[in-house]
Amino acid sequence: MEVRRFLGGQSNPTYLLRAGSGDYVLRRKPPGKLLPSAHAVDREYRVLTALRGSGVPVPRTHVLCEDAGVIGTAFYVMSCVDGRILRDPALPGLSAADRGALYDDANAILARLHAVDWRAVGLGDFGRPGNYVARQLHRWIGQYRASETERIEAMERLIEWLPAHVPTDDTTTVVHGDFRLGNMVVDPVEPRVVAVLDWELSTLGHPLGDLAYACVPHRLPPALDGIRGLDLTALGIPSEAAYVAAYCRRTDRPGITDWEFYVAFSLFRLAAICQGIMGRVRDGTANDPQAAERGARARPLAEAGWAVVAARA
Repeated sequence: MEVRRFLGGQSNPTYLLRAGSGDYVLRRKPPGKLLPSAHAVDREYRVLTALRGSGVPVPRTHVLCEDAGVIGTAFYVMSCVDGRILRDPALPGLSAADRGALYDDANAILARLHAVDWRAVGLGDFGRPGNYVARQLHRWIGQYRASETERIEAMERLIEWLPAHVPTDDTTTVVHGDFRLGNMVVDPVEPRVVAVLDWELSTLGHPLGDLAYACVPHRLPPALDGIRGLDLTALGIPSEAAYVAAYCRRTDRPGITDWEFYVAFSLFRLAAICQGIMGRVRDGTANDPQAAERGARARPLAEAGWAVVAARA
């Protein structure tokens, strides 16, 4: 068997396994000091297995091993899905028509994910229904504090403002938690998604958390992996408003109130995730040589989140 580690990825080390029976992917917890509830490969395995056949494209799972004595940490194995990983949301190299088609396909997949009957597929205890945003805020504030390396004023303002303005709507669906094009495998030729990856943050939660997170690139400049300031019409990429409207049509949602809250919340989460990466750099458990660069994005992401809040006034 041939084993090769994939480059990139800030959380769970991922390997390609080439065997006589085919190609597989192994994802494992990293070794060393870890934040509580982070790197949950068992949850990834469970949700991938449950969603098989649901209309949400996911790799086929094969085995979960929680015995750290085998390779040092818990891991699972899934089939390797052939295709492209397109990390830049501007989708360079694609035609305008293909960019639009790919964004629309991702939008349709998100709507299908949120329509999954989570009880029927065996995810009834995958999370606590209700109060998702408040619980997420508590979790990510705690994770941020545990990995904090410097004071970020915008983050402090978000930590004060967000819990005081949680919307009352409390819909529950399966949520991905990190829904973006960079976490999808795209068909080698066609502009369609053949697998959604990286389900580590998946749980039962509010669907607008996923939708807002998918729209975060619209709020960020290209230097932060965003598309703000680009000519989206010329590129064939839907505007944020068009993307949201397409999702609302697909989910029979008449409209969205408190949209700016969910965008600010998503930017806060992303800033906390980046600070977690910086914490792993500090603790010596980072998996990627670019971890320090990614971790340094916590400040500008928090500032972008606070700018969303400030613009509401």
